[in-house]
Amino acid sequence: MYPNSSVAEFITRHFVPVRVHVKENAEAFKQLGQRFSAQWTPTVLIVDPDGQERHRLEGFLPADDFLAQLKVGLAHAEFAGGRFLEAEKLFRLVAGEHPATESAPEALYWAGVARYKGTNDAGALTDTARAFSQRYSDTAWAKKASVWKT
Repeated sequence: MYPNSSVAEFITRHFVPVRVHVKENAEAFKQLGQRFSAQWTPTVLIVDPDGQERHRLEGFLPADDFLAQLKVGLAHAEFAGGRFLEAEKLFRLVAGEHPATESAPEALYWAGVARYKGTNDAGALTDTARAFSQRYSDTAWAKKASVWKT
């Protein structure tokens, strides 16, 4: 289903992929589209075991950007499950392995939040704000983190 082997391998390792084709599975597509408010194809949803949406991608992306988004989604699912330190590791993985993607600043932000939630150490937020002064300083994520500067 995914021509890029890195993407296909990551999906196989971390997700249970479900594909509903707009024409071939029209009724299922309609039902799932209504349930998850899917308005465009492709829509990729990362859903936790309870059926709660944790991350959404709409439209096509180049392989590196798509892989980064999948990792962000996996990290958000870990975060939502209260597994903050695992979420932090995954967010940092995105920032480290996909630094040129639009996902990297988001991952840097959420890595700081996850570290704070996992340790209750406010220094995690200060460190994150400081990191934004060195990288991704012109992003919305840097603005969000700016309140953490001391």
